[in-house]
Amino acid sequence: MLRISKLTDYAIMVMVELSQSRGEVISAQALAERCGLELPTVSKLLKLLTRSELVQSFRGVNGGYRVNRPSADISVAEVIAAIEGPIAMTECSVDTGLCQQEDNCNLRSNWQRISLAVAEAMQQVTLAEMARPAPAVTDSLKIATFNA
Repeated sequence: MLRISKLTDYAIMVMVELSQSRGEVISAQALAERCGLELPTVSKLLKLLTRSELVQSFRGVNGGYRVNRPSADISVAEVIAAIEGPIAMTECSVDTGLCQQEDNCNLRSNWQRISLAVAEAMQQVTLAEMARPAPAVTDSLKIATFNA
């Protein structure tokens, strides 16, 4: 099964919470409490999100964090990339020389195609959309499952 990490899921939670503050500077402690997460986890996320310039940090007694752009201008893909790096289904989807099977495998271009489709789908979903309940899906994606 393909999944984003818990840390990335938490990063999206933190970013949604920050984006709903309408430019207010919020402390890491307050964010941790609002999101129901541990302070060390939130602090780690905020460091990565600040490094990726999705979040601004402010020092001092009234310091804290706020998002750099409106939530409608920040995609889920940007948050994922800030925490996990480039969105890719396999190592070879990102760069050459990372896979021992590279010389004997002809799947790279197909994995790149799939990775691009996933990245584009995530690029289309914004934090503003994540903050709202999604409409009910009437035609669910049916993916084959195999019982072992």
